[in-house]
Amino acid sequence: MSADIEAAALIAHCDNLSHHIVRVARQFRMASSQLLREVGLHPSQEVVMKVLWERGRLRQVDLVQLVGSDAATMTRTVRRLEQAGFVRRVPSPTDKRSVMVEPTAASIALRRQVEQSCVELEELITNGLTDAEQSQMRAILARLEQNIADHLSTTAQPPGDDTYGPS
Repeated sequence: MSADIEAAALIAHCDNLSHHIVRVARQFRMASSQLLREVGLHPSQEVVMKVLWERGRLRQVDLVQLVGSDAATMTRTVRRLEQAGFVRRVPSPTDKRSVMVEPTAASIALRRQVEQSCVELEELITNGLTDAEQSQMRAILARLEQNIADHLSTTAQPPGDDTYGPS
């Protein structure tokens, strides 16, 4: 069997919803990475920066909760953002055990470019969909997300859940 026929047979065999979600998520992440790479960020870093731009200086532990990450992943993400000059870690003025994370002027200058990348990505993924289809898609995705969240809340999650992947 040729490689093309074998690949087509595999795709036909994997024509279930889960497989489509995995493929779309992978392609979405690739497109997002491509757009954000132009401004020097990764998708997981973009989420952290959006929270900091909207809320300002935050404790690192609060970022973990707001982003839906884990402490180890957030530590790596913040360290890389700090090395790139996009955030600054400072001691908390009220709690010596806490570290505050704040956006730098360099990251604030990137905000408009990042927001434009998000607009481009939204246009890319909704290309050809009517407003009604987009609304329906949002509702379906929200329902899928809730179904998974409900399941995870009743089962033990593996340690080191890396929601947004390595950054």
